[in-house]
Amino acid sequence: MLEDKKEDLSGEKVKRLLERMVRDLGREHPDLYYQPTSHIARLLHERIAKADTLNGEERELTAHLGQRDIQVLLSMNS
Repeated sequence: MLEDKKEDLSGEKVKRLLERMVRDLGREHPDLYYQPTSHIARLLHERIAKADTLNGEERELTAHLGQRDIQVLLSMNS
């Protein structure tokens, strides 16, 4: 039961982190809203891969995410 709560908390942190990253990308790319989710997921995956864009906890939360994982999470948040 405690493990389930930890996973839920981590999942929520990942969602919030991705939402923040999408907002940041939106400032850099004004037409981001009109892009397919696959394109946004690719941009996020590239940003996550950069060592200087996330702190240690954020890197740990996103280390397991592939582009497809990000795409699925983004589509669930819509």
